[in-house]
Amino acid sequence: MSTRTNRRRVVILGSTGSIGTSALKVARQLPEHMQIVGLAAHSRIKELAAQAHEFGVQHVALYDEQQAIQLRSMLPGGCALYTGEQGLCELVTLAQADMVLVAIAGTAGLQPTLSAIESGKDLAIASKEVLVMAGELVMRCAAQAGVAVLPIDSEHNAIFQCLKANTAGTENVRRLILTASGGPFRCTPPDQLESVTLQQALQHPTWNMGRKITIDSATLFNKGLEMIEARWLFGVPIEQVDVLVHPQSIVHSLVEFTDGSLLAQLSCSDMCFPIQYAVTYPERVDGKLRTLRLEKLCDLHFELPRRDVFPALDLARQAATIGGTMPAVYNAANEEAVRAFVNGQLSFPGIWRTVERVLEQAPVHTQSPPLTTILDDDASARECARSIICSLTGRASSSVSSAEKLR
Repeated sequence: MSTRTNRRRVVILGSTGSIGTSALKVARQLPEHMQIVGLAAHSRIKELAAQAHEFGVQHVALYDEQQAIQLRSMLPGGCALYTGEQGLCELVTLAQADMVLVAIAGTAGLQPTLSAIESGKDLAIASKEVLVMAGELVMRCAAQAGVAVLPIDSEHNAIFQCLKANTAGTENVRRLILTASGGPFRCTPPDQLESVTLQQALQHPTWNMGRKITIDSATLFNKGLEMIEARWLFGVPIEQVDVLVHPQSIVHSLVEFTDGSLLAQLSCSDMCFPIQYAVTYPERVDGKLRTLRLEKLCDLHFELPRRDVFPALDLARQAATIGGTMPAVYNAANEEAVRAFVNGQLSFPGIWRTVERVLEQAPVHTQSPPLTTILDDDASARECARSIICSLTGRASSSVSSAEKLR
C-alpha cells in the first residue's frame, strides 16, 4: 500500500456521475480525511468546472477533447487541463495524489487504472469493467506494486468488511454471497418481458444510478459482472461466488464460512457509506450518515434469483470459468446490447439473447492475456454483437467507440 497520512489526497475519475458526486459529498463532510486533488469527466463541462472551483482543484481532465476548448476558460486560474485517454493517465500519476477513485463506465478506465498502479497510487474501484475485463492483470500488477485495491461497489465493500473481521482471510470461506435487489422485474411473468420499455427498465426500486447500470440491474447483468469482479477482488474461484435476491437492499452482501456461520454488512442504501469506508480505511469515522434503525425495519426477505428467466448470472459464471478474455467478451456484448435496447433496436430479452450468441461465436484467448489482446477481443466481441443485433432487428446498430462515457 502506498505511503499515506490520515488525509487521503484523491483523484476522482468520473466526478460528475453518481459515484463521483457521492464521493464529493464525503469530501465535503470529511475534509480532514479527504482532499480532492484531481477531477475527471467525459463531457459535462459545467459540472466539472463548478467542482474544480468548489474544491480548489488545480488539475482537471476531460475525455472529450472538443469540449476541452470551451472548458479551459471556465476553470480556476492556473488550473492544468488534460484531455483524452492520455490526459486521464497523466492525471492519475500526479505526485500529490495517493489514491485514485475509478468511477468510469466502460473500458475508458482500464488504462488509467494501470497507470495509477504503476505510479504507486492506491485504488478505490467502482468501475466494474476494469476488473471484469482485466481482473487478473490488474490484481497482479497491484500486488507487484504493493498498492491497495479497495472496492466501492456496496456489495464488494460489504464483503471486504466481512472478510476483514475474519483473521483467516478467505481460507475458511465457503461462499461469497452478493445480494441483489432483483430490479423492477423481479416478479414479472416471463411472457411480459418482451414488451418492457426503456422507461420501465429505468425504474429501479432502490438505488438512484446511471442509465447503463440501472438497465444492468433490471437484467441482472449487473450482478453477473459483480460475480466476476468478486472472483478477482477476493481471490476465490467463481464457484464460491453466489447471488441472493434481497429486495430491501439493507443487507449489502454476506460471507458464509466453512462452519456454517454467516457475516453480513448492513447499512442504509447510500453509496457514501462504502466510499467513506474506502477513503478512511482502516479507520472508521463519523461522516454524519443516516443510521440504520433495526427496530424500525420491516421484514427482510431473501430469495433465489430466477436464473431460468434471467440467464445473466449463468452466462457470467460460464465466462469466468473459461477465463482469459471471455469476461471481457461478456462485458462488451452486454454493453452493445444495452445500447441497442436504449436506441429502440432490441427488445429487453434481446439483451441476454445477444450476449449468449456472442459468447458462442466471438474469438477468445484463455491464457493470461496481455492488455492488447484483451482490447482486441473486446473490439471483436463488439463487432460480433452489432452483427447479431443487426440480424435480430433487420437494421444496422450504430458503431460506437469502446471508450465509454465517464459516470
